[in-house]
Amino acid sequence: MELPLPTPVERALRKLGGDISLARRRRHISQASLAERMGASVSTVRRMEQGDPRVPIHFFARALHVFGEIRALEDVLDTPNDDIGLTLMDEQVPKRVRRTAGHRSGAL
Repeated sequence: MELPLPTPVERALRKLGGDISLARRRRHISQASLAERMGASVSTVRRMEQGDPRVPIHFFARALHVFGEIRALEDVLDTPNDDIGLTLMDEQVPKRVRRTAGHRSGAL
C-alpha cells in the first residue's frame, strides 16, 4: 500500500515542475528539445512539468543540468549548514572528557 504524499510535498513538486516549465519557455526550448537533451521522452517532460511524483529524481536533475542550475540540487541539504543536524550532534557532545589509564590524550 502506497502512502499518500503530504500536501507540502505535492506543492513543492508542482512548484518545481512549474519552475522548470517557465525556465524552459523563457529559454525558448521546446518540450521535445528538452526531452532530447535530458535523454527522456516528451511525456516524461510533460509529467515532470506537472509535478508528477512518479517522475524519477534523476530527470529533475537532468533538467537542472540543461538549464545550468545543477548546483541548486547539490545545495538542497548542505550538511555543513544543517542547523538541526548540527544542534542534535552538539547535544551528544560529552560535558567533560576524562583521561583513562593507559591512553594518551587525543591532542596532536
